[in-house]
Amino acid sequence: MNISLCSNLSEITSPCLESSQSININKPLAISSIRASDFTNKDSIQVSSRYARKMVLSCQYVPGHLEGTQLMGKPLSKPRQKLESIRTLLIDNYDSYTYNIYQELSVVNGLPPVVVRNDEWTWEEACRYIYEKRAFDNIVISPGPGSPACPADIGICLKLLLECKDIPILGVCLGHQALGYVHGAEVIHALEPVHGRLSEIQHNGCRLFHDIPSGRNSGFKVVRYHSLVIDAKSLPKELIPLAWTCSADTISSLGDQNYDFDDHETSLSSFKDGRSNCVEDNKVLMGIMHSTRPHYGLQFHPESIATCHGSQIFKNFREITQDFWVGKDSSSISERKLQYNACMQVKNGSWQFKNNPKSNYLPILDTNHFKMVNSSNLTKFLKLEWRKLEHLSCQVGGAENIFLELFGDDKAGNTFWLDSSSTEKRRARFSFMGGKGGSLWKQITFRLSEPSGGHIIIEDAQGLSTTTFLKDGFFHFMNEELQSIHYDEKDYEGLPFEFYGGYIGYLGYGLKVECGAAYNRHKAETPDACFFFADNLIVIDHSNDDIYILSIHDQSTTWLDDVEQKLTSLKASSAPPKTKTSPSQISAKNNSVFLSNKTREQYMEDVEKCQKFIRDGESYELCLTTQMRKKIGDMDLLGLYFHLREKNPAPYAAWLNFKQHLTICCSSPERFLRLDRDGILEAKPIKGTIARGFTPEEDEMFRSQLQHSEKDQAENLMIVDLLRNDLGRVCEPGSVHVPHLMEVESYATVHTMVSTIQGKKQPNVSAIDCVRAAFPGGSMTGAPKLRSMELLDSLETCSRGIYSGCIGFFSYNQTFDLNIVIRTVVVHEGEASVGAGGAVVALSSPEQEYKEMVLKATAPVNAVLEYQHKFAGKEECESR
Repeated sequence: MNISLCSNLSEITSPCLESSQSININKPLAISSIRASDFTNKDSIQVSSRYARKMVLSCQYVPGHLEGTQLMGKPLSKPRQKLESIRTLLIDNYDSYTYNIYQELSVVNGLPPVVVRNDEWTWEEACRYIYEKRAFDNIVISPGPGSPACPADIGICLKLLLECKDIPILGVCLGHQALGYVHGAEVIHALEPVHGRLSEIQHNGCRLFHDIPSGRNSGFKVVRYHSLVIDAKSLPKELIPLAWTCSADTISSLGDQNYDFDDHETSLSSFKDGRSNCVEDNKVLMGIMHSTRPHYGLQFHPESIATCHGSQIFKNFREITQDFWVGKDSSSISERKLQYNACMQVKNGSWQFKNNPKSNYLPILDTNHFKMVNSSNLTKFLKLEWRKLEHLSCQVGGAENIFLELFGDDKAGNTFWLDSSSTEKRRARFSFMGGKGGSLWKQITFRLSEPSGGHIIIEDAQGLSTTTFLKDGFFHFMNEELQSIHYDEKDYEGLPFEFYGGYIGYLGYGLKVECGAAYNRHKAETPDACFFFADNLIVIDHSNDDIYILSIHDQSTTWLDDVEQKLTSLKASSAPPKTKTSPSQISAKNNSVFLSNKTREQYMEDVEKCQKFIRDGESYELCLTTQMRKKIGDMDLLGLYFHLREKNPAPYAAWLNFKQHLTICCSSPERFLRLDRDGILEAKPIKGTIARGFTPEEDEMFRSQLQHSEKDQAENLMIVDLLRNDLGRVCEPGSVHVPHLMEVESYATVHTMVSTIQGKKQPNVSAIDCVRAAFPGGSMTGAPKLRSMELLDSLETCSRGIYSGCIGFFSYNQTFDLNIVIRTVVVHEGEASVGAGGAVVALSSPEQEYKEMVLKATAPVNAVLEYQHKFAGKEECESR
């Protein structure tokens, strides 16, 4: 194919685009040297080096000025009008950042894109929507794990890039590599994996980078998530390099890196041969375009929160698309709009296809999946009554004494306490506590079954139990339960908190199979979910020292009067807190240590295996965990929890005591997800942990070390982008934001790096939809989430159970607040277990990862050992 190049972009011409040969991607290739030309025929596009260099300088294919271009054999007429909004087909390569792109495109394009996974359509179905229905104006191919050489990783994307030469396409990361690969470039291992780290970029000024600065110290910093790259030396002539890293070094996410020189005004001569430019300076190719097709690729992630000018890149691609379709007549544009509206529908804010059984991309957002059936669960109208007892909490001994006196009898059975035991710096304000109470109280216990669904046991206030098989799973059940409750919003006007009664308990990590994960390799010994329906509860406002007592009911009740009288009597006696269980119940004959599932050497070997997965592009970050166990006999578990909360206070601590010999003592510092009554979703992931110092000087040194650690910044950034993606699935376009990025919070034993992500929930999305969109918490999985969970299942030797899940409440009015289950002792049938782990990245040291895991386990493990030793010693003294 010959191309005539002129100094004036408006004079660029090209002959007709001919259809390509189909590509065969079944032949396996070595990852270190991958060429599409090894097994496919492609167009023979000849561009002389002289013309190619000039094309780099001109650097823009202007489809509106191509004469005689054809669209599936139909000649195009003269320009008529610009598209007002752009309809994008967004191909998801099973990535955890796709919905960040979705959010950007929704705002930039004026329409939300249609998200289709890379194996969801056959080629015939794709052709039908792209060409027969004319449903889209451009295509964006997402990042993803793996390699473009693997059919399972890349799906239909290679076919789209090869065949759809007459529609604008933008490939990001894996999509970028696919663009190079399908035209014969080699995809090789990078010199080092770069995930969650930043580089400065220089580019050649083409339209994709219009209004974006270039070069070192220019302010154009981008986030990279990749371990594979296109080898610049192997670029065929039809692919033009657009952008490179300024150097082989990465820079800080917080922008505190200083440079001794400034080469912002990069000379044009450095762009005359982009291939040699990358090779000679060890720079990495960051952008390419096709010389005759409107196809572009970016190795970096423009959608990341830390990428500068990312939105401008998407705006530029929109304008490139608009200019491309200027070459189409107005009747064609109108026809495309009608076809789009005819074949699309909106479900929960996301465009989906009508009458397409395979368009099931997000079951968690499929409203048909959550259509309420009240055959077994009649609609209920609940009434809330409450009272406020001002400035009373400290007068009656505080939260610990209130819980002990009101709910501490009979080993505190069937009780709960969402305990904000760490309230400094306004991290938490309210604590919620209660026990078996009114006529609406019940306990639900759920266990997963194979291959799907599970059995639920429901015990009511009278002690009667029923067992039912839930074909559609636990989240479906919970959604029906919450949807069936009717209430008057005026009932809770004036209450400063979000839980007014409802479900309180935990979701186990194994419920990931109801959120997109393929399977659970290990079966949990504990139930996969367990909740109380709390109709009576006490709320303590730690900021104002107030106590609230609440009761929801469907008939009259005297509970408020009874509890107020008890609290008044407590005020008179105000006895100091003490446990109500005798220390003699603790056996001194138990083992004195916890036994880990993995030895130190085995754990470090697993870290190295994780890093190999990362080097091969299978994951960006893997949150590896292990479990420690110890037989503890008939210990005073409430006393153990009091000891844990004293030694390691936390804002999202919890006590849950269920009937199935199951007790949870949690001192979590991490919020998973919250939804308030205004529809604001908030996540607060923790990534990055270091021990406290022994002196103020050492403590501040460690804190600063964490704040400026490139490894910890990379860990945190990856999870921030993942949580932005998860919230982006259920939040209104443009509403997801990060008010706090990588702030260091200090606790009793550790400093942690914390970020906050918020978004406005779409109005037709339920509370359960929001949880399913983000569960399990990304800080416990890594990214991309689905692939990472599969890899972790292959490495870990037992179920995580309750650890890595979440504890919290679902209020009857569909607000919720859930933590991440870490720093937690789970006691089941006389055995205590503690889970711990850490995020493995390319920069990780196996030795340091092991030490970090031990550090995180220290607080809960020591709480058990110290408490057991303390009272075992007392027992021995009393026996003498």
